Amino acid sequence: MQYVGIQTQQSRNNFRSLLLLFLFPCLVLALTYLFCFLLNGITFADEGIPLAAYTNAMFIQVLPYVVGAVGLWFVIAYFANTSIIKAATGSQSLARKDNKRVYNIVENLCMSQGMKMPKINIIYDDSLNAFASGINERTYTVTFSKGIIEKLDDEELEAVAAHELSHIRNHDVRLLIISIVFVGIFSMLAQMASRTLYYSSFNQRRDEKNNTALLMVVMMIVAAIGYFFALLMRFAISRKREYLADAGSAEMTKNPLALARALRKISADPDIEAVRREDVAQLFIQHPGEQAKSALSGLHGLFATHPPIEKRIRILEQF
Repeated sequence: MQYVGIQTQQSRNNFRSLLLLFLFPCLVLALTYLFCFLLNGITFADEGIPLAAYTNAMFIQVLPYVVGAVGLWFVIAYFANTSIIKAATGSQSLARKDNKRVYNIVENLCMSQGMKMPKINIIYDDSLNAFASGINERTYTVTFSKGIIEKLDDEELEAVAAHELSHIRNHDVRLLIISIVFVGIFSMLAQMASRTLYYSSFNQRRDEKNNTALLMVVMMIVAAIGYFFALLMRFAISRKREYLADAGSAEMTKNPLALARALRKISADPDIEAVRREDVAQLFIQHPGEQAKSALSGLHGLFATHPPIEKRIRILEQF
């Protein structure tokens, strides 16, 4: 794998963050116009009315509401991401007095790198996993599971902590948080459309059902397209970030074999029971769900958010 310096990786992630911030409103505008076009196409299909004129008029009329609603959702999600991730992972704050060992390990690494000490959280689960999150120094957090703290020795836990600090240093976490927010918006829209379509099938006359069903089908098509492209944006975030964070850990600790041992232990039991959201799962050092078991199989591997852990271990053992 070609060497990529820290400054280069930070610059690339900053550029990708800005690109996502630019592409997302463009995608929202395009999908809003597509919705107006499809809806008018269904409504005026047999009336010979110029479709473009009605589509443009509707687009201008609904645009402020769409931009306002999505903008409000984005602002709330962006600034409340810490609370959202804590709720999605079941993590809790870990005080220094509760585990001085973890604090000393993380603090020593931060001092050696000139980094500000992040917050430390814990997930009370016996499985082995960890992740970093946050968008700035005020919100940067490293979260460990109870299992990983108890089952790794000091060298292995230090290597995992260094991996997560590398994600923070490389600005990976900020990029991932932005992608989580974007995918979440379209996921929410797709779910709303499907549920509305389901419940609209009850307590309506046949003609009302047909009209509502057509409208909901249009909504589902648009939401599905948006969700698909949002997923593509997320997968465009290179899986090399995990290799680079592994390399960052080896650089910080001067002990790549410690991380290799830690990853081997993690691979045996990475599944945190509280984690059900796929977008949040990508934050972890190893995917805590089914993807961890099938990252090498078929098409699933093409859409994996993490590279195969066996390959990561082999690379570390060759340092």
